[in-house]
Amino acid sequence: MASGHSTDDPTPPPAGVRNGPAVSREEFDALFARVRTWGRWADAGRGAWNRVTADRVRQAASLVRSGVVVPMARPWDTASGPDNRRPALHYMSDLGDVEAPDPTTHKDFIGADYHGKSVSHLDALSHVALRGRLYDGGAARELVGAGGARFGDVATLGPLVTRGVLLDLPAVQGRAWLEPGEAVHAEDIVAAEAALGVDIGEGDAVLLRVGRFRRRRERGAWDADAACAGLHADSVPLLAERGIALLGGDGDSDVRPSPVEGVHSPVHALAVAAMGVPLLDNLDLEALSAACAEAGRHAFLFLVAPLNIPGGTGSPVTPVAVL
Repeated sequence: MASGHSTDDPTPPPAGVRNGPAVSREEFDALFARVRTWGRWADAGRGAWNRVTADRVRQAASLVRSGVVVPMARPWDTASGPDNRRPALHYMSDLGDVEAPDPTTHKDFIGADYHGKSVSHLDALSHVALRGRLYDGGAARELVGAGGARFGDVATLGPLVTRGVLLDLPAVQGRAWLEPGEAVHAEDIVAAEAALGVDIGEGDAVLLRVGRFRRRRERGAWDADAACAGLHADSVPLLAERGIALLGGDGDSDVRPSPVEGVHSPVHALAVAAMGVPLLDNLDLEALSAACAEAGRHAFLFLVAPLNIPGGTGSPVTPVAVL
């Protein structure tokens, strides 16, 4: 499977942490076939985002009450660490001493190999292939090359506006965070909906908080490729039945290590390659958790505008919730 994630043998989770049950490749293939939506939409490059109509955007806008705006992007991280093996770049390219007459200007350069565990980013449909096939069945080798993607690129998605739902698992379970390697199952999602008074609906952007960045701030960084809380593959059929349009979280949606034999990012494969659902990785959801708790509701207007990169497999982003 083509992806920006490590393909090393999975590291066992910490003692006592549950990333299972184990899933065979045959069981996973049956899951893939069950949730696959290939051929459903004429505009296949937008995948599940075809569900978000103008009416859904208007309904999402009606959720704005207090006008509180909560950004979810992590700071641009230029420091190397166990969860930032390819640090982002930021340097000054002009300090105001080369231009005249006044005013002089100050300029800087930024760059990032953003598909990793540090930069908050969007995965477009061209980012993930399973057995060489992108969403809707096209051959990845034919559709993605040195010049970028000719199908499912981030520019095709454009700005994304819909109803957002925060599934705040640590808050529901009375914990500071879920431990690295701990899996979230369908029954956990249903329990969170009931506890938070929110129902996942068609066209929603679902954000899963596992408390990764609170744990990171209190315990320090760790290798999130080796162990990170996230969704188990068996939770995806529920999200497929609800008809979600976008999935994200403070991890990269997948529990790590993967419980699926021979598939290192099963939720990526099921969401992107089978369902056509773009992903948001590495969101800092701590401020949103606090804002939703204060407001007493976990649904909100959600907006994210990726960079307009023709052929891009994704983009750094700053998603925003408006309560």
